[in-house]
Amino acid sequence: MNILGIETSCDETGAAIVCDGKTVLSNIVSSSLKEHVKYGGIIPEIASRRQLEYIHSVVDEALKKAKISFRKIDAIAVTIKPGLIGSLLVGISFAKALSYAKQKPLIGIDHIKSHLYANFLSNKGETQALPKLPAVGLIVSGGHSSLYFIKRFPEFEELGHTLDDAAGETFDKVARILNLGYPGGPAIEKAASQGANKEIRFKCADLPNTFNFSFSGIKTAVLYYQNAHRHDKMYSVNKVAYAFQKSVVTRLVKKSIHACQKKGTQTLLVGGGVAANSELREQLQKAAKEHGITTFFPPMAYCTDNAAMIAGLAFHYKGARNKKGTKIASRVF
Repeated sequence: MNILGIETSCDETGAAIVCDGKTVLSNIVSSSLKEHVKYGGIIPEIASRRQLEYIHSVVDEALKKAKISFRKIDAIAVTIKPGLIGSLLVGISFAKALSYAKQKPLIGIDHIKSHLYANFLSNKGETQALPKLPAVGLIVSGGHSSLYFIKRFPEFEELGHTLDDAAGETFDKVARILNLGYPGGPAIEKAASQGANKEIRFKCADLPNTFNFSFSGIKTAVLYYQNAHRHDKMYSVNKVAYAFQKSVVTRLVKKSIHACQKKGTQTLLVGGGVAANSELREQLQKAAKEHGITTFFPPMAYCTDNAAMIAGLAFHYKGARNKKGTKIASRVF
């Protein structure tokens, strides 16, 4: 079962072909990130304009790399939420037109949930141990920080979410405060690796008895510390970055392990752009091992927004059938 996935929720334009919900035949991503760097964040108008320019060629390249014709595509999956309105409109409009012209079922996918499904993807010819469900899923990205319980796909139970800034968003804002550049995630991680210390500490809101997060307070704490100490002789941006990252990672790890214990599962799935952070990976794996929990991270290529995770998750939405009468996991809209 070959599904074409299309992803345009933010600044990436992605297209991928995934077979049977697990084998990635192709995964093409074109990003306009370089055009946003000078503004210190994503400019929606620039993102949607570039997606309008790239989408046809990106889809065409995905088909060529997969070495299959469109006749062998059983369904089309596209991100319908959440994301930038203009960017989503480009992808959805293109997918609808393609679905109508080629008479293929169209599947709408929530791209945040698909980040967790990225853990089940593998490239053609590769074999890997697949996670066992049920599982708790931690999504940490630029716009979202959430915990889910997944009994089976496509059933997701939200356990908690951020009440204000997402973890990735906070990394970007703190990087701007510290003049480390954009995107903030890699910049903070690099600076933190050179600033290990015990004297500077920041705290994230605990929000006891919930699985919710709050990161706006620590962002403000870094700002106040920066304003009060940046002219000190011993002031170090790297040390501030280290203390900030450590606090955010500690909160993410604590909530995730607690959720696994609460739901009685020994599987933890992690997804989203911040899942590429080496400190988060190390601390989550360490804490999970201590509690008998197995942690899964997607390959780096599938941590950030991509269409393979869209096509993969789409396989599990039942309803449509191909010409042979075989069920296609889909939700037509």
